[in-house]
Amino acid sequence: MDILYLLVPLSVVLALLILGALAWAIFKGQFDDLEREGGRIFEND
Repeated sequence: MDILYLLVPLSVVLALLILGALAWAIFKGQFDDLEREGGRIFEND
């Protein structure tokens, strides 16, 4: 039972970190132009 006092807060912190990383990626524009990035692999340098 004592382990729950450790695991529950750690899982909440991990969930908040994941949500923070997702929010950061969205607000930085990582998902703005998905079509161009998918076709970029076919372009020659």
